[in-house]
Amino acid sequence: MRLENVLALTYGTLVNKPFVKIFTNVVLEAKAVKRGDLFMAFDETSIEEAILNGAYGIIFSTPTDISDDEIAWIRVENIENALKRLLRFRLIDKNIKAYKTNEIVLKLALQVVTEESFIAVLGDIQTLSKHLWEIDKGTIVLFCPTLCDKEIFTNTIELSDRAYKHVNIIEQTLFETSFIYNDTFYERQLISPFFIPYLEILLHLFKNLGITYKLKKFMPIDHFEAVFTNKRFEIKEFGTSDKVLIFEKDSKLIESEILFLEREVTWAKTLYVLPSSQKDMVNKIKNREDVVLYKNQNEILNILRENYFHFALIVGVDKSLLAKPLVSQRELTLFDIT
Repeated sequence: MRLENVLALTYGTLVNKPFVKIFTNVVLEAKAVKRGDLFMAFDETSIEEAILNGAYGIIFSTPTDISDDEIAWIRVENIENALKRLLRFRLIDKNIKAYKTNEIVLKLALQVVTEESFIAVLGDIQTLSKHLWEIDKGTIVLFCPTLCDKEIFTNTIELSDRAYKHVNIIEQTLFETSFIYNDTFYERQLISPFFIPYLEILLHLFKNLGITYKLKKFMPIDHFEAVFTNKRFEIKEFGTSDKVLIFEKDSKLIESEILFLEREVTWAKTLYVLPSSQKDMVNKIKNREDVVLYKNQNEILNILRENYFHFALIVGVDKSLLAKPLVSQRELTLFDIT
């Protein structure tokens, strides 16, 4: 990348008159710098290491001493914004096609094995740059606007959230599903039927784009997360107790999760533990006696101890509520797909 292009893209100011006019690559970590690279000095203390490793240019945003006048020193107002503009230009040059989706679909995609022509990403601008800077031309990128800076992508395509209903569910329980998709039978997969529409959005994208994939074990994605416990609320192995806590932090999912539980577990006693700010959700629940509102998270464990239930949907917190003083166990997940 030529020096004048870097200055134009980053809105930077060249504070010296260097001999160098072109850079081989843009690098964020001093230890990874090679001769000819442009170093983004998020950590100013590593500038000297970058120079020793052969940096031809330094982009910085805080007052910095010029220790080598032969290389380019470029001052920017905001180094994150400067990197974002450089990355956006890089992705345009690579003809990247970006699809945006919701958080659940993205977190499922992050844990699916696919070919290199597809990548799912999230994180801050530095994390995104590390993942995206060296990707091949024409790569397909999947992202969620709430989990990363959407401004690095141009001409994005939004995935529809509509239900395709091409997944044929053969058998299901609350947390386990056997289904057929694209003539492949997935037997007794530990994924709740609640998430099948989200999984189908992802599989439909793969099918349309001709991307090969393999489902593997999924780690928890922080939504509708089931934890089996005993009466003392010690965490137990998946499926080994008749008391299940289901945690949900995202208020946008509450209504659909309530409707799902109301439809699927009519045989069981279900408790809904909602923050007082979500009192409007009470109208979605058939039996008002199954609802307890809390004002403070410290009230939740006492609510659970004082009420009989098989399933408890606990809204506004995650399973770290149970971190003390309960025993540890392996990670539990609704997405243990193989």
